[in-house]
Amino acid sequence: MADGAVLLADRYAPRGAGPMPTVLVRSPYDRRGTFGLLYGTLFAQQGLQVVIQSTRGTFGSGGRFEPFDERDDGLATTAWVRRQPWHAGRLGMAGASYLGFTQWAAAAAAGDALAAIAPVMTASQFHGATYGGGLALESMAAWHAMVAVQERPLAPLRMTAALTRLRLAYGHLPLGELDLRFAGHAVPSFQTALASTEPDGPYWAARHHTADVAAVEAPALLVAGWHDLFTPWQLDDYVRLRRAGRRARLVVGPWTHVSEGMWATSTRETIRWLRGHLLGDPVPSARVRAYVGGAREWRDLRDWPPPDAHDLRLFLQPHGGLSPAPAEDSEPDRYRYDPAAPTPSRGGPVLLSRRPVVGNGPLEARADVLTYTTAPLEEALDAIGPVRVGLHVRSSLQHFDVFARVCDVDRWRVSRNVCDALERVTPGTADRAPDGTVTVAFDLWPTAHRFDRGHRIRLQVSSGAHPRYARNPGTGEPLATATRLVAADQEVFHDRRHPSALVLSVVPTPV
Repeated sequence: MADGAVLLADRYAPRGAGPMPTVLVRSPYDRRGTFGLLYGTLFAQQGLQVVIQSTRGTFGSGGRFEPFDERDDGLATTAWVRRQPWHAGRLGMAGASYLGFTQWAAAAAAGDALAAIAPVMTASQFHGATYGGGLALESMAAWHAMVAVQERPLAPLRMTAALTRLRLAYGHLPLGELDLRFAGHAVPSFQTALASTEPDGPYWAARHHTADVAAVEAPALLVAGWHDLFTPWQLDDYVRLRRAGRRARLVVGPWTHVSEGMWATSTRETIRWLRGHLLGDPVPSARVRAYVGGAREWRDLRDWPPPDAHDLRLFLQPHGGLSPAPAEDSEPDRYRYDPAAPTPSRGGPVLLSRRPVVGNGPLEARADVLTYTTAPLEEALDAIGPVRVGLHVRSSLQHFDVFARVCDVDRWRVSRNVCDALERVTPGTADRAPDGTVTVAFDLWPTAHRFDRGHRIRLQVSSGAHPRYARNPGTGEPLATATRLVAADQEVFHDRRHPSALVLSVVPTPV
């Protein structure tokens, strides 16, 4: 590297191959074991030469590991590969999650030095997945807990133990002491991430590559999951590439971050993409391939968002209704959110979750969760695209959260989550109207889902989903040090002056 640090790597090549194109994989995790098998042996068996490198400060590589600071080392490594006698022709990159982020870190500045990239279940910036709306506590803390012990003896057992300790500690305050609970000592990377909340602060600004996505010349394959923690920002990356006229393909399946089906599909898609752009094989022509939940089918789309989509606005009604017609004058609905007994999370996009879609009955039975439900649908409705809510809320506090979740209620009245998100409201992010209300408008996770005939669409509204999101203490104190908890009395309005609504992107249902 430029500062003299030496990073270690393993090279895998087809038997008897001479100099040939190369796929670079940069990983902070063990470059052997599972990753060596998946990206090394398997790719080489499919005719691809691969270099798997341990990033700075991990698994024998020199220097200190600074999470997400990967641009300079990535560029230095691509230049190094191109100088090697065993490399000839084109260079690509591949990998999922952090391994995908390292591709974005290098790709914009690499120019035509990269012939293809394949970022899977990742995004060009990780601030959104960490602090989008509120702190994604469960995912963020779990990642740091695993990385803190991954190079110690008996690492798998230590990871299991650390995650168990973490689950038992989610109720502990202040959050700045969580690393003492899961690791037994201070974890500097956890402390830095917990204190670095602003996207334009010095920490995240140096690790934020979204502004450079449009400049990426390499054809990009993006593989995402509807229930992955990176999905909104990954789909934003695809839109930026398309608007800049870049070549890109998007595949979105019914997956969480660790779904077995995701690994199988993404590996097949990645090998086909890299063989196409490095070795000259045919590549898929469809720009977007998406799994439609509810219909349980894969569908090729012309683009994302679907160009033939239109907005369906469903207005909150008194007595828990949800309808295309604006509500008449009515009293607001009320609930009390107590961070000392926070509304729990159930399902949804979490780093280590394998079961994202669950029955929502236990949530919807709580006094701190409101529900708004349509009449049974007369025809099937395909919601494919962005999802958004605009809610008129009044709170007894200046600092509070709004969590919104769309559910599919079947003919047996079982409610299953489709997509959701949380938005944090502070005095600096929202203006209060003279009547004290605040308009809270935000995007939920995008979706591709069929609400079948006879089913109902339901919107949940609450003020938390703990421990998926860190609870809002209600005081405005910094997350790392807050210990005082204050309950909030919340009101959700739905009348002519306050037309709270859910907005779905709807496409024609295939005959």
